[in-house]
Amino acid sequence: MEMDKMQVVWKNQKELRCGYTTGSCAAAAAKAAAAMLFSGEEIRQVSLMTPKGIELYLEVEKIQRENESVSCAIQKDSGDDPDVTNGIFVYAKVTKKREKGVTLDGGIGVGRFTRKVLEQEAGEAAINKVPRQMIREAVQSQIEKYDWDGGADVLIYVPQGVEIAKKTFNPRLGIEGGISVLGTSGIVEPMSEQALTQTIFLEMKMLRDEGHRYCYLTPGNYGNDFLRQTLGYDQELAVKCSNYIGDAIDDGVRLKMDGLLLVGHIGKLVKIAAGVMNTHSRQADARMEVLAVHAAMAGADRETVCALMKCFTTKEALDILEERGLLEETMRTVMEKIEYHLAKRAGEKMKVGALMFSDELGVLGKTSLVDKLREKIG
Repeated sequence: MEMDKMQVVWKNQKELRCGYTTGSCAAAAAKAAAAMLFSGEEIRQVSLMTPKGIELYLEVEKIQRENESVSCAIQKDSGDDPDVTNGIFVYAKVTKKREKGVTLDGGIGVGRFTRKVLEQEAGEAAINKVPRQMIREAVQSQIEKYDWDGGADVLIYVPQGVEIAKKTFNPRLGIEGGISVLGTSGIVEPMSEQALTQTIFLEMKMLRDEGHRYCYLTPGNYGNDFLRQTLGYDQELAVKCSNYIGDAIDDGVRLKMDGLLLVGHIGKLVKIAAGVMNTHSRQADARMEVLAVHAAMAGADRETVCALMKCFTTKEALDILEERGLLEETMRTVMEKIEYHLAKRAGEKMKVGALMFSDELGVLGKTSLVDKLREKIG
């Protein structure tokens, strides 16, 4: 692997090597297979521009030719990030077709959704939105480059994916039969837990040293985007805390901050209502348990509670709550419980508020201190 802009990152005074996602592997393999199919030449290295703006140069392996198709593989390299998919081969088979357009599907080792989840329909291959776009654009670029008058069928498959999927949470997400092809940036940036929590502290300390006694906390890009695009708040005054909400609150107390305003998606923040302060799925879930209990408190019947407990995503649960007229009251008591646990963690020396949102419904609820903290942050 080569990267023209970034190959390593520094975390906790250590140099860590970056890697690339399964989505990048799939797109690069599809591009290479298409180039070989339409040019008739053999390609041993392929370039791929990732959404992050980093160009990869990847070795093409396991090339096979048939009359109207070519398949090849790219080996996944996760860099210094621990990942069960590190070292696997991601294959793409590209087949000519007379009709224009690029169709995409998953083969062996690529999971399938057993029910509708977010933008994915039941039965579809578990290839996420960004990798789908990367794959289609990579193949279309070769169709145009070599003046092919038709289109192409693309099959992504990962023979090792069937076994690897057993070590993941995919079944809980409604994905069976293999792994997901993932990646929003195309790049895997390593983050050890110690390095990540230290980074959170240093970012907050920098704001404190600049004279800011209040700031935002966001678990990740969703929260940052919501701050900027929807609320119009200053993203420069936000610290990304990832899943380490409790540690970030502890950092605020340690740095003698006066207040923190946590802004995040329901998928993360709803767990705080159960006292969960590390929201990584490996640590705890409790999303549906929280929503089901609070829906029951709002008057939900047994059928509704059971339906909530069977949900895979918070979007599904929100749809049920909205359809049955329970959303507002459920969110009210959820936010009360979130406020209780945040205040308990922060103690008396620092104020903490939370604003919770979803992509579809916007702001779902906020704790009592949100408006005051927003004024203080400025």
